[in-house]
Amino acid sequence: MKALLIGEYKNGHIDESFYELVGFANKIGASSVGFMVAPLDVKPEYDGKVYIADISKAKDYNPKVHKGLILKLVEKENPDVVVFSHSSYGWDLAPRLAAALRAGQISEVIDVDNGEYIVPFCNAKLRRKVKPNTPKAVLTLQSGAFAPLKNNTAQIEPFDYTEEDTNLEFQGYEVAEKTGVDLTKAEVIISAGRGVGKKENIEIVRSLAKALKGELGASRPVVDAGWLDESYQVGTTGQTVAPKLYIACGISGAIQHLVGMKKSNFIVAINKDKDAPIAEVADVFVAADLLEFIPMLTSKLTK
Repeated sequence: MKALLIGEYKNGHIDESFYELVGFANKIGASSVGFMVAPLDVKPEYDGKVYIADISKAKDYNPKVHKGLILKLVEKENPDVVVFSHSSYGWDLAPRLAAALRAGQISEVIDVDNGEYIVPFCNAKLRRKVKPNTPKAVLTLQSGAFAPLKNNTAQIEPFDYTEEDTNLEFQGYEVAEKTGVDLTKAEVIISAGRGVGKKENIEIVRSLAKALKGELGASRPVVDAGWLDESYQVGTTGQTVAPKLYIACGISGAIQHLVGMKKSNFIVAINKDKDAPIAEVADVFVAADLLEFIPMLTSKLTK
């Protein structure tokens, strides 16, 4: 199997997600080549060939031009899979490319099992296995799902394509305005998950956060249920945090949440399901009913 890995160059550097694509290719045992629109003097840490389209010509993003570049490269390299990150770049370009190639597209891949791609559904509460029925496939990979892999400096090959699109002009990147709670600066975060049971039980977790002089956070199901405002959300669609202490209360550990908090220095998980996926990343796992355990812990701390 051969994979074409589509990297991203943003704000003056290669996005780290490219190395997760390399890790994915390694996991499935595929040979691979890379591609990105970037300055010609970039040096990806990748043991292979990376085609570079000059960013001064192709610009940071133009869907027509970038799709044309990749289509030409698919014709040249004939990969079995074209792999993007599940980012704004991948969301927009992957379906355009899949339609042009008449290839199956699978979005938000989080794992692979015997040639089948595992993707979440029902707000990541469930998982399913998907297999394309076309000769080629276009994939997007969920951030953090595959371990990044870096090695030697890549062999760079300039890749030019003359088509232009003057109907669209790239204006630049705009950082979303932060509103509500800024968890990125917190040293201690205690997050509530679906396991708290109901909105009223959020106060139990909030009390623990106060006792530890920390901030309250939440998983996506809590926000989707309307129990807390979205500014409290940790994960791929919320905030990415790296506190000294992160306590996950009733959070199962969907990959979308783990991506947002796995860089925490010390992780404590409280969950009555001893097989919850979050146990794999926790430094301390407490198998207990959080509605009983947290009040006792809070009481000890406040005394």
